[in-house]
Amino acid sequence: MSTALHHDSARSSVTNSGNTRDEFRALLSACGLYDLSLRAKIAVTGGDRVRWLNGMVSNNVRDLTPGHGVYAFMLNSQGRIQADLYAFQRGDSLLIDTEGAQREKVLQIFDRYIIADDVEIADISDKLTALGVSGPKARDVLRKAGIQFPDLAPLEFRSPLCDCACGCLECVVLRGDDSEGASYEIWLAPDKLKSTWEALVAAGAMAVGAEALELKRIRYGIPRYGVDIRERDLPQETGQARALSFTKGCYLGQEIVERIRSRGAVHRQFGAFLPEGELPEAGTKILAVDEGDTQDKEVGEITSGAILPLAEGDRPVALGYLRREAARKHLRAGTATLNPASLPII
Repeated sequence: MSTALHHDSARSSVTNSGNTRDEFRALLSACGLYDLSLRAKIAVTGGDRVRWLNGMVSNNVRDLTPGHGVYAFMLNSQGRIQADLYAFQRGDSLLIDTEGAQREKVLQIFDRYIIADDVEIADISDKLTALGVSGPKARDVLRKAGIQFPDLAPLEFRSPLCDCACGCLECVVLRGDDSEGASYEIWLAPDKLKSTWEALVAAGAMAVGAEALELKRIRYGIPRYGVDIRERDLPQETGQARALSFTKGCYLGQEIVERIRSRGAVHRQFGAFLPEGELPEAGTKILAVDEGDTQDKEVGEITSGAILPLAEGDRPVALGYLRREAARKHLRAGTATLNPASLPII
């Protein structure tokens, strides 16, 4: 079955092509194209929107200039992560972008904390959607499809400079945050999705599905909310410093985040491992094996993993949390020996 875009009024999805290896390699060495229409888009308007949202998330929204964004966490009062999202300054509004599975939770938290604020929240996922392109040839493909734009900083967005593949006048090009290599998104109206998809494929992009994107995520060691990041986890444990600002002032959960920073460390840290042996499943405990000890000590947990089809051969990679004091110990998970790995996996 070939990878194709299936359009359904306001929503769409991409089925996996069945050739995940080629799709993954396109993301690494050429240009992969993928559908992002299942992500949620939430508009925040009203006179208090910037002050209010700045107090709701872990990164600095207050100082964003129009056309720029940040990655951030939403925390509870105990500093535990409730959701992750991107926040963008659009001038007359702020745009929240998050995974579709987090939509209702984010909306509920927002609603709970709007008290006497001049803030309005609207789910605009049926009016604004996105396509993604990633890989070293992504910008060349965009140009070939007629989508021209100046150099962009990470999480900066602009309207294209000339005729766009989607044939509309309101699309926007966003550069990704570089956490998973070079990538761009095209924000556009849902009814322009199919024509833009076809133009990008004609320009040389390879359609990729969810499995290839998951392999790419594992290669870069990016934790995913609901899989690697859970409600019990603290921001610094995830290793995602890009989600935190220590100069923005007060926000929900900030006291705990600052306390961790002032003490200099967390007890455990998210990272990648190269297993020697069978790839351990998510939920498998990491054990420290010390000579002379009568019982192995639990020091961490595997949260996700995959076998990456790299050019040099297949390589199993696991992600998870490990207690800091165990980093130099002999580790195992299930039947495999674990070796901490540097990122990205090569």
